[in-house]
Order: sequence, then structure tokens, then C-alpha cells
Amino acid sequence: MEANPDSTSEPNWRDNVYTIPNVISIARLGAVPIFVWLLLGEERRLAAAILLGVLGATDWVDGWVARRFNQTSELGKILDPTADRVMFLVAIFSMLLDNSVPVWFGVLTLIRESVVAIAALILAGFGAKALDVTWLGKTSSFGLMFAFPLFLLSAATTGAQSDVYEVVAYCIGLPSLLLHYYAAFGYIPLARNALKLHRDSLG
Repeated sequence: MEANPDSTSEPNWRDNVYTIPNVISIARLGAVPIFVWLLLGEERRLAAAILLGVLGATDWVDGWVARRFNQTSELGKILDPTADRVMFLVAIFSMLLDNSVPVWFGVLTLIRESVVAIAALILAGFGAKALDVTWLGKTSSFGLMFAFPLFLLSAATTGAQSDVYEVVAYCIGLPSLLLHYYAAFGYIPLARNALKLHRDSLG
């Protein structure tokens, strides 16, 4: 019996949930409670800062792996930004409780993340397709994921070393925060288009 010429032994990564990027995203979610435990424990801010920096770096790693090895999946399009948002929201809230980040900076970031998360839930409630994360959104998130660990390093150290960490955190964090809000407004036309496509599909 001849094999179907259209068949292939290659895995369909778009439908496969068992991809390396998805495993990395799940691991990132699993590490969030460990970060909170480290941050709110005695004399463990430095370890918490290092872990948060590593978690931020894995966001770039899973995206690179997905593109480099063609392991983009439909689940990953939802799981990756969800893991980012959960990690971000929990980390920011915990750092605000710990007084290890400027209140205004943490609150502004928290507001932006909360609004985008609620908007994503509303879109899902209407049955619209999940929005792909834009390049601006990824870039600003990446910057903030390094700014927050630097604020934490500043809180974990003293003297000139603490000042250096704080200055670098602001140098990275301020433009990233502005870009983060700018990117959020860019999702508005994308959301409208997603809703329109969904309504059109319903006839």
C-alpha cells in the first residue's frame, strides 16, 4: 500500500501543546510562587531579583525557540502572554508590598497590565481570536522585565551600588513604560478588527 504523499512524519507544532516554548512558559508560571516566597522572606531580596531577571530572560528565550525551530503553536500564542502577565502582575504587586519599587512606577505598570488583561478577557468573552503580541509590546515588556529586577537589586543593596542599580533601572524603565502604554493603544484597532472578523464569521 502506497503512503499518502500528503502525509508527513513531522509534528504539527501549531496544534501540538508539547513544545519547548510552552514548557518554558509553564515553568515560568510555576516559578512565580518561588519568587514571592524569596521576596517576602528574610534577607532573600537578592535571590528574588536574580530569579526575576532569569524569568524575564526566559520570555525572550521561548519566543526565540518558537521562531528558530518553528514551534509556534496556538496554545503558545495564549500561554506565553498569559504567563508574562501573571508573572508581571504578581511580581509588581509583591514588590509594592515589599517597598522595593517606586510606588508610582509600580502602580502605573500595574494599571496598564490590568487594563490589557481585562480587555483580553472581554475579547475572549465575545469569542474573538486572541491578539498576537506586537513587537512594541514585546520590546517594552522586555525592558520592564529588566527594570524591575534592577529596582529590586537597588533595594537589596546599599550605598553607591544601590544608587547605580536605581539609576540604570530608571534609564531602562522609564522609556520602556512609555513604550508600554503606547503599545497598549496600538492594540485598540487590532481588537476592533478581531471583533469584526468574529462577527463576519457568524454571518
